[in-house]
Amino acid sequence: MYRLITQLGCTTLLLTGTSLAMAQDHYPNRPIRIVVNSAPGALLDITTRAVAQQMAKNLGQPLVVDNRPGADGQIGIRAAKAAPPDGYTLLASSNTVAQLPAMKKDPGYELKDFVGIGMMNEAPLLMVTAPSLPYRSLADLMAAAKAKPGKLSFASGGSGTTTHMAAALLMHRASLDIVHVPYKGISTAISDVIAGRVDFAFDGGNSAGPQINDGRLRALGLTSAKRSPAFPDMPTLAEQGLPGYSYTVYLGLLAPAGTPKEIVQRLGQALRAALASAPVRERFRRDGAEPGSMTPEAFTQFLQQDLQRTMKVVADLKLAKE
Repeated sequence: MYRLITQLGCTTLLLTGTSLAMAQDHYPNRPIRIVVNSAPGALLDITTRAVAQQMAKNLGQPLVVDNRPGADGQIGIRAAKAAPPDGYTLLASSNTVAQLPAMKKDPGYELKDFVGIGMMNEAPLLMVTAPSLPYRSLADLMAAAKAKPGKLSFASGGSGTTTHMAAALLMHRASLDIVHVPYKGISTAISDVIAGRVDFAFDGGNSAGPQINDGRLRALGLTSAKRSPAFPDMPTLAEQGLPGYSYTVYLGLLAPAGTPKEIVQRLGQALRAALASAPVRERFRRDGAEPGSMTPEAFTQFLQQDLQRTMKVVADLKLAKE
């Protein structure tokens, strides 16, 4: 009887392993959900939908966007973390996923809870202020901040978000003391920048660009290491007295840790194929973004490096964790 039970157990394990292998071989055989930790219509949402449409052609299954905004991006990240690691639930997020663990006491996840699939794209932010304020260059704003420590303010889309960390890195590099005013989303924050209620903010080119063109905002510079083809006449912050300053917003896809390597590689291949497609490249060009090209391994390492950089900035500036 013992021998029979043992044989049955071995047979069950063998069949289970075979079934898992067959499931991976035939992946995907049903729709894939992408949890987007931003609201519909935001840049992350628009980008993910464009990429998902092209990935679906490669994978042979639809990729369905599930928007889960809120709590500075934590709600969506937690939802993706809780999903089975089977390749049928992914996470689309910005730098936020690597930066929140450095900024929050309990974000509800660790970066090791995810594995990278790849970067979708990368783009600089624009440093903007109100035309009614006296700042016409980065030098003007830095001079005012040094003359009145703790008096100037900047707006962000929330603590630990990309728009917050771009400004924190500015303060870190230039040794400035500027008050952070977090908002529930960058669109609300920009409204107060336009009104002159806060001194400046950082925003993406897709949203700030039109407001610069119609005179509602004044641009002070780009956060990237070199000038952007989308804004060829706009100087970088590095050019204007902050050598070495570089900050870009990247948007990427991740999967819960434990997702089989073969599935992660398959998703990575489909992502890179999507990024090479003409519709996606044209979409990115209009947004002033460059497509990514990282393998899952390279993107996972990149996320860890971003977390370490953010932890150093937070520690050096003595930013309190929320």
